[in-house]
Amino acid sequence: MRSATLRQLRVFAVAAGHLSFSRAAAELHLTAPAVSLQIAELERHAGVALFERLGKRVYLTPAGEAMRRASTAILDQLRALEEELGAQRGVEGGLLNVGVISAGDYFFPTLLSTFCERHERVAVSLSVCNREELLQRLDRNQVDLGIMGLPPEGSEFNAKGFATHPIVVIASPSHRLAGARKVPLSALAKEPYLAREQGSLTRVVMDEAMRRARMKPHIVIEAASNETLKQAVSAGFGIAFMSAHAIGLEVEAKRLVVLDVVDFPIRRPWYCVHRKGKRLPPVALAFEQFLHDEAEPGMLRLLPTALKKYWK
Repeated sequence: MRSATLRQLRVFAVAAGHLSFSRAAAELHLTAPAVSLQIAELERHAGVALFERLGKRVYLTPAGEAMRRASTAILDQLRALEEELGAQRGVEGGLLNVGVISAGDYFFPTLLSTFCERHERVAVSLSVCNREELLQRLDRNQVDLGIMGLPPEGSEFNAKGFATHPIVVIASPSHRLAGARKVPLSALAKEPYLAREQGSLTRVVMDEAMRRARMKPHIVIEAASNETLKQAVSAGFGIAFMSAHAIGLEVEAKRLVVLDVVDFPIRRPWYCVHRKGKRLPPVALAFEQFLHDEAEPGMLRLLPTALKKYWK
């Protein structure tokens, strides 16, 4: 094991957490073969197999479970050292370790860029994932801050709202109600719906709206990707509840329309979340304040004029 690298341990730890090489590759922004290569090298150094395949599923071997515990401890110690050194350096030269749910991917890189222009020596570690994965990363102390639309329940997290997050109903431009005014939600009772996965903000908002209207949606597609849902809506498969952040390009290109549904948009806050009792490094504290002071104006500058009304 003397020749094993930190990169191999990091790749292994993510793959062991997901029990999936493809999901590890997506999180690490690598290809699946690159993940397989790193793990094969680590297995060569260890002299034993760390994973085994049974059918289409991947499992840790007993040696793999021991490696998971050890690699987690090593990476946690490195993170703690990095935080301590970052605290001594202050904001400049610190590491901003932050995660964001997929809907935030449409505006968050621009906010990060603005912050980093003011603090040129700040390094950034950014994770983009769904809400469940982001909560796991917060719970495991793998990120300092999590940006999400639905804060976690319970007393172990702090959540501060910093901007408005409108949820709208989208459809194909050829939809029968495209261009109609003041459409009651009941008029959409028999429509085919495309929905995000359980636990996501847009799914929670959709389920709540349907319960209030005493409607049961006919869900024809469920997916964990805004991009998949937008393409399917544009192709005429049905309608969907969607973050207004996610549709700017499609609305401008006239591939999607926002239906004028009564009592919409439904506005929820964006939250910046961290574990309670977590000692945030100065750079994370500075970024949290930046979001509070400047995030919403920065978001609005990215939007086409036709969508800005949903923030008012």
